[in-house]
Amino acid sequence: MTHYLPLIGILIVIVGFLLRLNPLAVVAAAALSTGLAAGRSLVDVISILGKAFNDSRYVTIIWIALPVIGLLEHFGLRQQARRVIAGFGKATTGRLLLAYLLFRQLTAALGLNSIAGHPQTVRPLVAPMAEAAAERSGPLDERERERVKAMAAATDNVGNFFGEDIFIAISSILLIVGFLDQNGIRIAPLQLSVWAIPTAIFAFLIHGARLLWLDRTLASRKADAEP
Repeated sequence: MTHYLPLIGILIVIVGFLLRLNPLAVVAAAALSTGLAAGRSLVDVISILGKAFNDSRYVTIIWIALPVIGLLEHFGLRQQARRVIAGFGKATTGRLLLAYLLFRQLTAALGLNSIAGHPQTVRPLVAPMAEAAAERSGPLDERERERVKAMAAATDNVGNFFGEDIFIAISSILLIVGFLDQNGIRIAPLQLSVWAIPTAIFAFLIHGARLLWLDRTLASRKADAEP
């Protein structure tokens, strides 16, 4: 049974996420527990993690960014974001997220995927601002609040996913070109990037319509609540 002990990290991750504990702490605890259960010393586990960070700059950036964002949230970043959006009288949840969708698609199309994302913009800035805009129609119940958060996260996904394929040097474009080349289909990366533009436009229009519909839903809730 001892050879199953390293799997304890999976159990820690599942339980931690079910209990909605801090994700960073849960993952760190799972990594340390797995290493120790595998018979490694604490120094060896930390050394392995450190080597992985040095070998992958992307991972290192995430581990540096998350504590910084956590500190900013601790000192009131989310509250400040809510106060900022409260100062714009005509700002609605749908309009705010529509502007973010456009920003996300344009920056992703230029290859700037890491300029925004769930940990660095959606959680500390976009989602709180969207919630503050939605609360102008009245207090939100838990279901409505989670829906606004989900739409904020979905907006980032749609903008990044359909915008990045316009960038000629993105990995997904190169993967498609390589796959087609292996099957005897010769196509230049630029051709795929050009044909990704109509897809991005339609994605913007479709998701933009969903965001505006969200505004109508929130507005109708306010109208139903009024005597």
